[in-house]
Amino acid sequence: METANENNEQPNSIKRKKSIVWDYFTVQEISTDCKKAFCNQCKKSFAYVTDSKLAGTSHLKRHIKDGICPVERQKNQGMTQVNSSTPLKTDGEKRTTLPRKRDTSMPVSAPVHEIARMIMLHEYPLDMVEHTGFNEFLQAMQPQVNMLNTDSIQEECLSIYASEKQRISDLLNGSLGRVNLTLDLWASQRSLGYVLLTGYFIDSDWKLQRRILNVVMLPFPDSESAFNHAVVACINDWDLDDKLFSLTCDQSFAAEAVRRNLRGLLSIKNPLVLGGQLLLGNCYARVISHLALDALSSMVKTIKKVRNSVKYVKTAKGCEAKFIELKQKLQNPSTKSLIIDDRTKWDTTYHMLVAVSELKEVFSCLDTSDLDYKQTLSTEEWEQLEILCSYLKLFFNASNILTSPACPTSDIFFHEVWKIHLELTHAAVSVDTFVSNLAKPLQERFSEYWNGCNLILAVAVTLDPRSKLELVKYSFSKIYGKDAGTWVKTVIEGIHELFLEYIALSLPAPTFVVEDCNNIESEMTQEDALVPAGEDGMSDFDVYISEIMSSQHMKSELDLYLEEPLLPRTEEGFDILAWWRENMQKYPTLSKMAADILSIPVYTVAPESVFDTETKKMNSYQSSQRPSMVQALICAKDWLKYGPLKV
Repeated sequence: METANENNEQPNSIKRKKSIVWDYFTVQEISTDCKKAFCNQCKKSFAYVTDSKLAGTSHLKRHIKDGICPVERQKNQGMTQVNSSTPLKTDGEKRTTLPRKRDTSMPVSAPVHEIARMIMLHEYPLDMVEHTGFNEFLQAMQPQVNMLNTDSIQEECLSIYASEKQRISDLLNGSLGRVNLTLDLWASQRSLGYVLLTGYFIDSDWKLQRRILNVVMLPFPDSESAFNHAVVACINDWDLDDKLFSLTCDQSFAAEAVRRNLRGLLSIKNPLVLGGQLLLGNCYARVISHLALDALSSMVKTIKKVRNSVKYVKTAKGCEAKFIELKQKLQNPSTKSLIIDDRTKWDTTYHMLVAVSELKEVFSCLDTSDLDYKQTLSTEEWEQLEILCSYLKLFFNASNILTSPACPTSDIFFHEVWKIHLELTHAAVSVDTFVSNLAKPLQERFSEYWNGCNLILAVAVTLDPRSKLELVKYSFSKIYGKDAGTWVKTVIEGIHELFLEYIALSLPAPTFVVEDCNNIESEMTQEDALVPAGEDGMSDFDVYISEIMSSQHMKSELDLYLEEPLLPRTEEGFDILAWWRENMQKYPTLSKMAADILSIPVYTVAPESVFDTETKKMNSYQSSQRPSMVQALICAKDWLKYGPLKV
């Protein structure tokens, strides 16, 4: 009968390896009765088992802790000594300690907060936490990690959204002026619309802030009142009832009836400022994109030949090397790189055409060194391509100001807009038939945009102490000639009317004294008074206006500001908002007006979508989520990228 010892335990059996040295060594069988330990880093071999004799691990520890291993020694150079609860020492010498072996017996919680932030920032699907690859990655980092599920990560995303929303609310409440809203419509594969409402405002440090505030699902985006409901939802959600200043949408999705309804809503929410007319019906970026696309469509055949030429050079075997060699022989100075354009971004087509234009000598001679190249352009086509590029450059520079991480203030756009308007107006009557045919439809499209926004932009640039009314007068004289005075007068009247409304807003509401039936006098506010005093109801208004005028102390802040000399334009890095912050005491009312006007956005798209040629679409995963989750994911992504807020 076999004993338990004979059954389960051999006299010289090797015990299960527990020493920390096995994090650094691997045992390999050399022969039937010989095993060796190999250092995982330097690959040196050490005796471990020979003829059933166990060599132990002391010599293996010395290899690591005494710096004998060259790889380990190099890694530890310049590093501090690692603490350990059981330092290994021999002969009283101070030794480098081995790190404590990791305790893997207890389960470890996954970093839910960090994973949720990662998902929101990079638009990963929520259920990625259940994907096999993701869980294998987590287990490789920490074998005892607890696995996550979609519900838990969704709860954390909503928690992050709620905490970030409170911080944005605090930022809005501390803003210096009012809030300007933009509306941008995204499509989806489910025939649903999603309108993104983005707020622009000046914070307490006089910095222009931009934040997506709401994402509202529109089951019927073609409805005339759908956008009104979205704006009202945003106003209620963020308590903006008394802070809404302007609305900017785009004609591409907002028909005239929609804009009329929005204008009526704005008049109710903001009844004083210019009669509620601060509704911009066209997006600056989309208008310029349409101009660029119209210009490109006028030369479709030529552009197709250019695109095919670039494709041939970039993809045909050995062609790019021949092209570079030919460029060097011709001593062509261009530093442009050939790219195949992306049809969804018109700026890539522009860059492709510019590069090809600078390399036209090389392309013109390419057929002599490569007989397979058949896409040669004629002299006339090359000339027309250069003209096209000159207009595309105008549009590209005008759009490129929107790609900066910092939001541009509204005064910046006046110069770009009037310059485009002037260039297209002159080109439309050019004696060159190609130029006039190219520019005329562009000029007609842009004139409509100019007529809708030139007053607001002119008021904005007047609030730039380097320009004031002088730039308005100069640019209008170029555009309107002898009729410029009439247009300048409109701007002057507009800015004075706006300033008076700000003066009125700063005054206390007038009171009226009436006698009740018991001969007891009671004070009533303007809102409570049923019948104003005076036969025609205007006498109180006259008193009200006289109070406004007398409060301006002879010359108003606006008059004093306009009469002061212009600041030099040579000043680099001029910050218009910083200038108004420094002059708040001097111009208390005008600075409030500047905070509102300079934060008006004339565009509705995000910086990464400035050159898009297609409507933005919600991806299939986003649109499959419930509306509140879609809003949380999109808004939080926008908020998190700005980092911690200073409120």
